[in-house]
Order: sequence, then C-alpha cells, then structure tokens
Amino acid sequence: MRKILLLLITISVSLLVEAQSAKSINFELGGPGLASLNFDTRFGPKEDGLGGRIGVGGFSLRADGEGVGVIFIPIGLNYLIGNDEKNYFEVGAGLTPVFASNTFDSDNFSTTFGHVLFGYRMQPRKGGFIFRAFISPVFGEFGFLPYYGGVSFGYKFGSGKDKK
Repeated sequence: MRKILLLLITISVSLLVEAQSAKSINFELGGPGLASLNFDTRFGPKEDGLGGRIGVGGFSLRADGEGVGVIFIPIGLNYLIGNDEKNYFEVGAGLTPVFASNTFDSDNFSTTFGHVLFGYRMQPRKGGFIFRAFISPVFGEFGFLPYYGGVSFGYKFGSGKDKK
C-alpha cells in the first residue's frame, strides 16, 4: 500500500511541476493537511479551470512519555470558477494519506481519508498574495465530519501564459 501511495505522490508532483500555468505555494490551517505547506497549479493555460494540489503537514507531540509524529499528505484536484481574474469559487476533492511514527499505535492512526472542498479563493492573475477560505468535509474509517474547514495564505507566481 505504501509503495502505491509513493508512486501516486511521485506522479502527482511530476504533473503539478510540468503544468504551464498559474502556480502557487500556500500555508494552510485546517483542511485536509491540518497545518500544511501546499503547492497548487492549473492544468491549462487559463487562471480558472482544472488544477491540482499536493502538500505536506502534520504534528508532533508527547504521548505516554514517548514522542509521536504524524504526517499528512493532502493530494487533490480542484476547479476554479470565476470571470474577474481575481475572485474564484473553488470546488475540489482528494485523498490524504496519514502516516504515524512507530512509537504510536499506528493501527489507529495510519490511514487514508477523503475530502471535498467548497470555498473562496482570491488569486490575482499576474501573481502576488493569495487567500483561501473553505469548508472541507472529511470522511474515512472514523466516519464523516461535515463541518470542517480551513484558511490558507500564500503567494502565486505569475503564469507563463496570459489568458488574452
């Protein structure tokens, strides 16, 4: 299972880096990575439309006198809808593999969960500060959490091609 996830992550990163459009990096609080650093890009030459994201997040704490580390790797597809080249409605879905350190009861915490996303994205066409606020229901072996969400702040690099 881990080899398949590693292959999926490698392919996702390759596709994201090769995309010839808007690219951004953001720090996200909440959402499918809990507290994560993410890379996002469009798959076509326009600012809106289909895109993807991959990130890494997690936490570390002490449990029963031992260190516990948990890593989240959110992977997803998203679609931006908008016509003013700055404000977008974002919809998306994806998977988040979760890996726990060996010192933790990893049977209870190493898993994969799904997520959907509905939100607002402010992303200027020529690059600069970006902001996102969203609701992101998550589901997995633990059940369904419908009222989960997050915010992110980051930077969009100028796209290689203009829309006009």
